[in-house]
Amino acid sequence: MEIVVTGRHVQVPDRFRQLLNERLAKVPSLAPKIHRVDVVVTHERVARGRGSERVEITCRAKGPVIRAEAALDDKYASLDAAVDKLMERLRRVNDKRRVSRGRRVPESVAQATARIDTSDGAAGTGAEEGGAEETDRFGAVGNSPIEVREKVHTAAPMSLEDAVNQMELVGHDFFLFHDVDTDQPSVVYRRRGWSYGVLHLETEAAVAATG
Repeated sequence: MEIVVTGRHVQVPDRFRQLLNERLAKVPSLAPKIHRVDVVVTHERVARGRGSERVEITCRAKGPVIRAEAALDDKYASLDAAVDKLMERLRRVNDKRRVSRGRRVPESVAQATARIDTSDGAAGTGAEEGGAEETDRFGAVGNSPIEVREKVHTAAPMSLEDAVNQMELVGHDFFLFHDVDTDQPSVVYRRRGWSYGVLHLETEAAVAATG
């Protein structure tokens, strides 16, 4: 497995590279198909001359990439936090449990979206990491100063299990996908632990056609 380290506005010392190699030594055992790991260390300016050290780790293999990042005052602390996130995602995928469609009463949209944590950059579909084509568009809402970022992406239909795996790989709390079993736009989201939920969009036209 090749590890490529890049420094942006900062020198990456040999000690950091050595620690990085030690911390990533378990990656091949958890994900044998990963052939390259790109690590970017960036010094970012913040208020009043203070700086932040961001560490981004991207694991590349055939299929979707796996990413994790952290930004703290110290590059070594950022490295530890980013690696911990990465290992957790790799373990979730490696030890994934079978996804099954239960017959419980579905949650309302309000209940489902209330569970979604949009912190740490988790608000996204995961399409950019999963290799799907995407387009960003910005626009204002009416005459208000509110701006909405619209993201349109295309992706092949996939199973619910594949969608859960994609969500875990990119570290998001929800994932938008086209369900191959129901042929509906759907969103899978994380609840607690190994518990997941899924929302399907059924239009009035589709209901009328089946009725």
